[in-house]
Amino acid sequence: MKFQPSIGMFLPLLLGMIFFTQSSMSGEPDWYPYVVARRTDRVVIQNTPMHQRPYRPMHFYGNAVRRAYHRGTPAPLPRDIIRSATVVWRR
Repeated sequence: MKFQPSIGMFLPLLLGMIFFTQSSMSGEPDWYPYVVARRTDRVVIQNTPMHQRPYRPMHFYGNAVRRAYHRGTPAPLPRDIIRSATVVWRR
């Protein structure tokens, strides 16, 4: 009898990798709560280097640049998608 791995064996490993990643990356910016920056914050954000600006909902290019700089990959994690949705939803 030949052993054949199934999806059910890899699912717990995949879920563990997704949900138990490091919750706070060192030096990574936090989320800004608004899609369009408020007038008082706009000047500060524009004068900050792109990789140090806060993540913002619906700002795909800027968020990808920040993820590539801090994590080494521009692809969002599931927690990034959830966080973006909750920031918009709370407002």
